Amino acid sequence: MRTFDDLVDEAATTSVSGWDFSWLDGRATEQRPSWGYQRVLGERLRSVESVVDIQTGGGEVLAGVPVLPPLTVATESWPPNVAKAAAVLEPRGATVVADTDEPPLPFRDNVFDLVVSRHPVTVWWDEIARVLRPGGSYLSQQVGPWSVFELVEYFLGPQPPEVRNGRHPDRARAAAAQAGLEVLDLRFEELRTEFHDIGAVIYFLRKVIWMVPGFTVDGYLPQLRELHRKLQDGPFVATTTRYLIEARKPG
Repeated sequence: MRTFDDLVDEAATTSVSGWDFSWLDGRATEQRPSWGYQRVLGERLRSVESVVDIQTGGGEVLAGVPVLPPLTVATESWPPNVAKAAAVLEPRGATVVADTDEPPLPFRDNVFDLVVSRHPVTVWWDEIARVLRPGGSYLSQQVGPWSVFELVEYFLGPQPPEVRNGRHPDRARAAAAQAGLEVLDLRFEELRTEFHDIGAVIYFLRKVIWMVPGFTVDGYLPQLRELHRKLQDGPFVATTTRYLIEARKPG
């Protein structure tokens, strides 16, 4: 059995660039939503001429679909991810734009048939409505409320209701409507996530930086040691929440 120090050293020095979680294979598991976002995305892309993928990460999801539209653009703010996305998307004819993830989006009005985003940190609904063509759609899979909060609250303690419910799909529905978009589909699921060793926990919190803001190994060393001991008896189980939303700009 690997020691605490070995697991910590490995997880603390491994690159967390991009949005590929394959490093966690065999160390953590996450149940996937039943709708299959990448499959749904691939189907939508066959029927449009233009798309922008907002906050594309390392471009992994968009690069995994069979066919890209003639005009395919992706935005990303973190420089290591911009380079990684360009490496996988530009050979397929897509354009990767370095963006601040703050409004306004760097595009003209009424440009895209489809705006997509998987797990956006923030959704600027007015900007999405602005860049969509009349009749165009927004398709997104998003992290829902209280997602992996068993892990968050292990480190941070009980969180107030406004934090736990900050990503509720009902809020997304209301925000889309306020921006003038018609919600066509909204699905929500609770899913099971398991962490099997402390290295997986550290890697996850280094990569998904908003879960425990300012997380460092040194800053949470006592909690990590205690969690390592608990993991000897079985996985740490958390609830992941996801929702799929599709909204259309009226023609």
